[in-house]
Amino acid sequence: MDALDILTDLDNVIPYFQPIFSADEHRVIGYEVLGRYLASGSPVSLGPFFADDQIPDEYKFEVDQLLLRKSLEQALDFAEPISLYFNRTADQLMYGHGEPLLNELIAFEKRGFSLERIVLDVSENHYSGDLDQLDHLLEYYRTYGMKLAIANFDRDSNYLDRIGKLEPDILKINLAALKTTSTLGTAFGDVLFSVAVLARKIGATLLFENIEMEHQLQFAWKNGGRYYQGFYLEKPAPEFINGELLKDRLKEKFHDFITYEKKKLESLYTTAELFQNKIQEIVLRYKKSDYEELFAALIKEMDHVAFRMYVCDGDGFQKSANIIKTKEGWTKQEEYLNKNWSWRSYFLENIIRMRNEGKGLLSDLYKDIETGETIRTFSFPINANDFLFIDISYRYLYEHDELL
Repeated sequence: MDALDILTDLDNVIPYFQPIFSADEHRVIGYEVLGRYLASGSPVSLGPFFADDQIPDEYKFEVDQLLLRKSLEQALDFAEPISLYFNRTADQLMYGHGEPLLNELIAFEKRGFSLERIVLDVSENHYSGDLDQLDHLLEYYRTYGMKLAIANFDRDSNYLDRIGKLEPDILKINLAALKTTSTLGTAFGDVLFSVAVLARKIGATLLFENIEMEHQLQFAWKNGGRYYQGFYLEKPAPEFINGELLKDRLKEKFHDFITYEKKKLESLYTTAELFQNKIQEIVLRYKKSDYEELFAALIKEMDHVAFRMYVCDGDGFQKSANIIKTKEGWTKQEEYLNKNWSWRSYFLENIIRMRNEGKGLLSDLYKDIETGETIRTFSFPINANDFLFIDISYRYLYEHDELL
């Protein structure tokens, strides 16, 4: 497909619309606008056209503006107040200092299309211009009610800095890497969890795209996704669809996800109660004993469960050596005595919770720094000042997969 063919045949450049569904309403809330060229009546993606560095920016901008106008014309005639997501590179946004795009949008606002329904999906790939100027332009657009969405910036370590500075309304997460269930337990999920926490902190909505299988939809739902998009739900089309097309199907799917998650949470609660009762009994029995006797008793009961135990005070200073399980059996690591762990996430918060509630806590899943294995920790208040920590082995979690 030659660029000249497209530029001399703009009547056959048309927008395609890929629906975006919401978790809270189970309906279509918007569409990503995609460019297509009708070559002999068959739609061909304009992705290669926009990605071609040999094509001048003014030609790309001309095609982009055409797609913008055609999609907004269709939206004006559509009864439902859907949002439109427009993909724009930083260079395209800065074309003409951003004025041609804004003028076009304002013209449609005067015809009744609220600019609050416009979402600019910004990519900074290969952008070498002034970031401050770009940021000022984006903030200016937002004064008109437009929303900002970002996926990934091609600036490596600057990614989180840019999110923090721009505070986008929507963070897009590409689930293409999650096509097989085998990737669910990798660091991929941990990274996305971190992004979900960041999104909540800055008040951004998570949009998961490239959902092609049910387990991807479940993953997106579990990890705080409010919006979903992908071939599993609906493919791009030249027309808008009935917004409630998948309402019943999504309601049924989410019900299945909720049921599964409730069962898993019940299992975690039951396991925590089991550990609580077992450890409380041992701690009370050895209340007046030293730590060595306590650990010896715990090892007898928890040998198949734990691989590390230690005691800290309320400030996080370790009051005992590590008692750790090796191939040769249980042994001491004296070098951990007096180390401080208050810098760990949630450590002091959990200390206060145990002290106030008078019972133990089962942690979430995390990677152990030393072993690299996925584990959980059960922590228990021995008294007002001393707290027992028992690290649960991955082997035990694997054997009780409801804990993973």
